[in-house]
Amino acid sequence: MIKWQTQIESKFEQMVEMRRYLHMHPELSFHEIETHKFILSHLRKLDKLDIIEPVGERGIVAKIEGKKPGKTIAFRADFDALPIQDEKDVPYKSTIDGAMHACGHDGHTTTLLTLCTLLNENYDAINGNVVFIFQYAEEVSPGGANPMIIDGALDGVDTVYGNHFWSGHETSSIKTNPSEMMASPDYFKITIQGKGGHGAKPHTSIDPIVIAAEYISSLQKIISRKLDPIDRGVLTVGKIEAGTAFNIISDTATLEGTVRTFKPEVKEIIEVELERLLKGICIANDATYDFYYRHGYPTVVNHNEQYEIVKQAAEELGLTYDDIDPMMIGEDFSYYLLERPGCFFLTGSGNESKGSTIPHHHPMFDLDEDAMKTTTAMFIKILEIEGVL
Repeated sequence: MIKWQTQIESKFEQMVEMRRYLHMHPELSFHEIETHKFILSHLRKLDKLDIIEPVGERGIVAKIEGKKPGKTIAFRADFDALPIQDEKDVPYKSTIDGAMHACGHDGHTTTLLTLCTLLNENYDAINGNVVFIFQYAEEVSPGGANPMIIDGALDGVDTVYGNHFWSGHETSSIKTNPSEMMASPDYFKITIQGKGGHGAKPHTSIDPIVIAAEYISSLQKIISRKLDPIDRGVLTVGKIEAGTAFNIISDTATLEGTVRTFKPEVKEIIEVELERLLKGICIANDATYDFYYRHGYPTVVNHNEQYEIVKQAAEELGLTYDDIDPMMIGEDFSYYLLERPGCFFLTGSGNESKGSTIPHHHPMFDLDEDAMKTTTAMFIKILEIEGVL
């Protein structure tokens, strides 16, 4: 019988080294040239793998076919970084100005590469096939998942699993839920066109800042008065740009924000009401506007059978497991789940003593690297339950 935990432990030093190298050399979404090469260099050392690349613009798909027939199970890891300045004082701090792995994708990639290595070394134990999906550009819509799927990333795959490290949960705890797990994140940009002038003569101008203020203060009525209270929706204006000086009335005001929903019909209501409210306020104030709305990733919806497998895997490994409430963040793993049965789960990576409880997308974000061992064990246990090992 293979002692998987012992083998995982034996790889840990290499995992830490690999993850820290990736952390020091982050690349932004759609620009992951050297990261792509780094992943390929490791995969090409493994003689049992068939490698396809590029899949989509810059993705990589590797496959290991066992000697015996069986299911084909896929796992996905993303490898892009974020446009954030790394402010940690650690030896493996990002060496790229204005870019860092502030979401754990360096750990995702390291974990999946380690799984490739372990299965390559234990090839005779495989009954079926395992597909390893290394995905670029998760952080920026339209993302890399859909192009990779269109290009064949899921061809022949029966079920698909994904993991995300999570600093808000205790290291090595496992969290997921049986249905809607993450929201659909949309983006909007609005430009209000007024009429500029001197700050001392507002009656000769059309002040877009005042109009924008009226609009923003009315927006939450869409959530509180246009949606069924049972439905969930978030509407946030995160950026405002207007004006050049304290005593000048600007010509324009620009707003950018996000809408988060779980149901397509709720998304549609909010999109329609956003523009309807804008139009009314602008007409009332003799202004015009430009309205842009971009649909983001679909909702992440887990499949019940694979959810049960993830839960079973955690319990058999003796890990702390909990169902979690749906989250308003977005993830393009949703595209994989639209095409195949599967489950997305969180592995806790928060450890106060290691400084790894800082929220994601923060300049001080770090990963408790012990969580990588847990996810590797989860992937192997999932393969055992699925009958592939």
